[in-house]
Amino acid sequence: MLLKSLEFKRDDGIQVKVTEIPVLKEDEHYFFMLHHHLQFYLKEVFSSNSRAKVYSFRHYMKRRMKWADYQAVFHQEVLKHNA
Repeated sequence: MLLKSLEFKRDDGIQVKVTEIPVLKEDEHYFFMLHHHLQFYLKEVFSSNSRAKVYSFRHYMKRRMKWADYQAVFHQEVLKHNA
């Protein structure tokens, strides 16, 4: 799975980084839901008074999605014998 990160400055001048954002095609099943949640999460981070500089979208989605959906989106294949 391909993940991206996003960096921006908030109104208070703090440089903020949002990591672990999955890249999905528009025709994929979870695209709309993730896009919708990403918008809300970025608004929440942008208006936050927290001094944190790094936020994880994956951890946010772990709290918001059903576990089966979360595993379908963020599933990583386990390699046998570290191959």
